[in-house]
Amino acid sequence: VRSPDVCPQLASETARMANADRRKWWTLGAVSIGLFMVMLDNTVVNVALPTISRTLGMGMSSLEWVVNGYTLSFAMLMLTGGKLADFFGRRRFFITGLVLFSVASLVCGLSSSGGFLIAARVVQGAGAALLTPATLSIISATFPPEQRGTAIGIWAGVSATALAIGPMVGGLVTEHMGWNWIFFINVPIGAVGVLAALRWIDETRDTAFEQRLDLGGLALAAAGVFALTYALIDANHYGWSSIRILGLFAISIGCLAAFVTLELHQRLPMLDLSRFRNAT
Repeated sequence: VRSPDVCPQLASETARMANADRRKWWTLGAVSIGLFMVMLDNTVVNVALPTISRTLGMGMSSLEWVVNGYTLSFAMLMLTGGKLADFFGRRRFFITGLVLFSVASLVCGLSSSGGFLIAARVVQGAGAALLTPATLSIISATFPPEQRGTAIGIWAGVSATALAIGPMVGGLVTEHMGWNWIFFINVPIGAVGVLAALRWIDETRDTAFEQRLDLGGLALAAAGVFALTYALIDANHYGWSSIRILGLFAISIGCLAAFVTLELHQRLPMLDLSRFRNAT
């Protein structure tokens, strides 16, 4: 004879599983908000540059750094942001990056000088570097392997869509609302993203045994990527064969080579390269 408690327990377990399944997709929606905003800012500013130049009296060389400052700090800190998120908590770093990005966006919109705008854009890029790698880690920790491919596909689609529509959004906002609003609109979107993260994203960390921060690896990776990105940005301005650019490439190669050597000999590397060494 079936126990009278079996049916309620079965219904409760079914409801719990359905709620957990819905929560996964809400989690994906929450991380997509931050990802969309970050990727949009890679291209949305370009259309507004002539207006920004006239308003703030910026020359061409300084105007380039409105874009390049964001790109440089984003690229330099991406690997570091991912490792710190794994170590200290992915939701924590997603929210930290989102808040930093939103506050920097507000400062960008309020900027009254070119230097102030460039500095705020650098901070914006740092916020983006903290939250972007956390989005993929959160998805990997939230979704089982059979659903992970679909979730990552949506993640990639959100990123590509934001990059594609950035110029159109920048043009419409600049024409009808003013260049400041390409930054101001990030503030309410960021607030929604933070609330969604607090509600739907569970905190996760890398639970591998004996985790620790590889400070040497973090410093070498950041310095190498910084030098490489800076060289690629300024190569056309100074010339590919100039001492400045060749020096930056040399620094980049030296730092990245030292990074690879360090990671191959670390007991607990931040980037496990042993499989490549074993393959050779």
